[in-house]
Amino acid sequence: RQSGRRYNLFLKRRLRIDKRHQSKDSIFFRDGVRRIDFVLSYVDDLNKEWEKKLERRKEFESNLQKAGLELETEDKKESEDGKIYFVKIHAPWEVLITYAEVLNIKVPIKENDIPSTVENPLDCMLAPLRLPEKVMHPEPDYFTAPFSKDKQELYLINDESTFFSPSMRNRIVNYILTRCPYGTEEGKKKFGIKRLLNNGTYSAAYPLHDCQYWKKANDPNCDNERYTLYMEWARFLRFYKEQPLDLIRKYYGEKIGIYFAWLGFYTEMLFLAAVVGLICFLYGLFTMDENMSSKEICDPAIGGEIIMCPLCDRECEYWRLNSTCQSSEYSHLFDNVATLFFAIFMGIWVTLFLEFWKRRQARLKYEWDLVDFEEEQQQLQLRPEYEAKCTQKKKNPVTQEMEPYLPITSQAVRFCISGATVLFWVSLIIASMIAVIVYRLAVYAAFASLMENTPDLPHIGGLLTPQLATSVTASCLNFVVIMILNFLYERIAIWITDMEIPRTHMEYENRLTMKMFLFQFVNYYSSCFYVAFFKGKFVGYPGAYTYMFNRWRNEECDPAGCLIELTTQLTIVMAGKQIWGNIQEAIVPWICNWWGRRKARNNPENLYSRWEQDHDLQTFGALGLFYEYLEMVIQFGFITLFVASFPLAPLLALMNNILEIRVDSWKLTTQYRRPVAAKAHSIGVWQEILNGMAILSVVTNAFIVAFTSDMIPRLVYYYAYSENEDSPMSGYINNSLSVFQISDFPDRNKPKLNPENLVICRYRDYRYPPGHERSYLHTMQFWHILAAKLAFIIIMEHVVFIVKFFVAWMIPDVPADVKAKIKREKYLTQKILHEYELEKLKERLCQGDKGATEKEFIATEGRMELSRAM
Repeated sequence: RQSGRRYNLFLKRRLRIDKRHQSKDSIFFRDGVRRIDFVLSYVDDLNKEWEKKLERRKEFESNLQKAGLELETEDKKESEDGKIYFVKIHAPWEVLITYAEVLNIKVPIKENDIPSTVENPLDCMLAPLRLPEKVMHPEPDYFTAPFSKDKQELYLINDESTFFSPSMRNRIVNYILTRCPYGTEEGKKKFGIKRLLNNGTYSAAYPLHDCQYWKKANDPNCDNERYTLYMEWARFLRFYKEQPLDLIRKYYGEKIGIYFAWLGFYTEMLFLAAVVGLICFLYGLFTMDENMSSKEICDPAIGGEIIMCPLCDRECEYWRLNSTCQSSEYSHLFDNVATLFFAIFMGIWVTLFLEFWKRRQARLKYEWDLVDFEEEQQQLQLRPEYEAKCTQKKKNPVTQEMEPYLPITSQAVRFCISGATVLFWVSLIIASMIAVIVYRLAVYAAFASLMENTPDLPHIGGLLTPQLATSVTASCLNFVVIMILNFLYERIAIWITDMEIPRTHMEYENRLTMKMFLFQFVNYYSSCFYVAFFKGKFVGYPGAYTYMFNRWRNEECDPAGCLIELTTQLTIVMAGKQIWGNIQEAIVPWICNWWGRRKARNNPENLYSRWEQDHDLQTFGALGLFYEYLEMVIQFGFITLFVASFPLAPLLALMNNILEIRVDSWKLTTQYRRPVAAKAHSIGVWQEILNGMAILSVVTNAFIVAFTSDMIPRLVYYYAYSENEDSPMSGYINNSLSVFQISDFPDRNKPKLNPENLVICRYRDYRYPPGHERSYLHTMQFWHILAAKLAFIIIMEHVVFIVKFFVAWMIPDVPADVKAKIKREKYLTQKILHEYELEKLKERLCQGDKGATEKEFIATEGRMELSRAM
């Protein structure tokens, strides 16, 4: 019976092959003329909702045809699995020109005659990084003007079928789909493809890729842009090549194009920061043997004779300072004079990055015809969900038309619920961070006891101290908690943003962006803030320790400082996030697509149609770019907010971004359906977030250098307290450790064992010794160091901010040549339009049109003269 089924299936496929001689890997209707601009798919599932879904589809498709779109349905018998129907949509010329005017789409009116910029003398050196001219600039540069149906003769229309690019066509069709009604339910008018996708009436809606990514299409009229993008951009072996931004923009639209332009520019600028950071790291590496602090700690006659107070109550033992020899040597890699220089340098680098990006963005706005593109156009376009859920109407003061609105009381209630939810989740993050801190406090004694009593660990005991072991395991635990909370909160953030019912798409994205960024900011950075600014700062002293919840004794820093622990925390969270992000972005979609296509791989090409191939790909989604920006902005925070503790962070980010560009391009080109093209003239609200983080980074790095590193105490000792002129830093370690009399320990803190009958122990602080009239109170040196730290913060912040604002003032946001080109293009465009109007008016006068008066002719000529004069 099974062999009979296989034979019948073979006959069925054979008949289908004979029925269609041409390949189904086509982007046209059956007539081979009309282009497929969009595809809808659905499955006939015979359940309770079947009749209702059928009715919705009939009404929706009928209304699409009334709007002028042409449809062609592929029966489920023609599909690979025999279950899915495909509705192919074509927008004829009349529909395209109507909605091109509605959407204010700019189209070419004349080839650009402005000479290109003077060639860069370094071009010959950069030749290996360049792509072929045809790939970099797939279209000639034109002067453009918004499309108008009444002025079709004005535009360079050589072929109606190719005048509007595929990305423009799918944008127009998507605009119609999102606003097309499909009936009335529960007394409310229902419309929009998004609702039909949500309720299961359709299973997917997407524009088609133009060909397979690994080979060119058989159709000679196909541009094969997807294949070109894959070969020249999406393969990792092309990592050293520039990006074909014009082709990306043409194929995917301006919104995706601007993202890759920003990511590429950010990566280029990271190269400078990575080089300087590497030099600072190498300085620490080469001067490690000259570091007097680590020398004294490692010296058996100094560090070996200094007995340190126990690091936990009762269970921990006294320990010798030289047991932290190796960790103190490694801390010098990041805690040295170069740290200060790099912190100041990164404050200026951030400003240069943001200012030069504004200039790059201005150039792209001109080149991509986005100069007159205003976000207000999007502000006037209501979200279909807003129109559907808001039953009350009022007059729009701009358009003077009645439109839906959400009452202020309803808005207030929704915002209160939203705010309370965000506050709850932020509190949950803080609670989880406190739980990790409690873990650090609770397991420290266990690690200390294990390392002291296990004879198999001496070979790593010098490097893996109890502090470092606790820090590493806590950082890994914190990373796992971060990932879990992220996974949960993403869904909550989308739900509460939907509940707020934002008016426009831009409002929706901005609100979701702020919620997600606030959450991820607290989630990713809270542990780093704890290690940088709180750990070891509120410890107390032996005999009067401070406790969390009156139970767990607060953590102390390593004798060499807390900076090495901040470096460890930053490295684990940053590197872990980047590795996990790349796994999510590349491997997960590939596995999903491989699983979805496992049956179709053995089919002949002419049975696996273009729409079926794209149907089996993953959906990029409206928030696809949102997650890409969020990932990069969080990374930007790691390399700016805490960069003083880890100069290699920009290098890690650079290596990740080189991979990120190719991973993003690969998955977009090979693993995802073609996204609907969308316009954007900037990176939006992310620009303001980056500006805010740039300012905050100056403050955090100043505090890290002052309070987390040991630089200021060392400088104070060098200039004010050193007694050895030949070696000013000798004696620093002994000076930085205070003395405690063991007999002063209360029972709660006193160690169980004192086998050597020690009398005193040392601890990290500046306090008077026992027997002094001010015993265990802070010494004057402590206040000198505190004053020096505060003075350093004020001076560093002011110096960096002055330089930042001066640099920002010196660098104009728009390059001078771009300003000139914009003015030139506006002038020539106005001139062409006025001449066209004058010619039309002359024709009307010659034909005896009474409506065309002589005064109108004179006024038009006068307007042209005025335009020339301006």
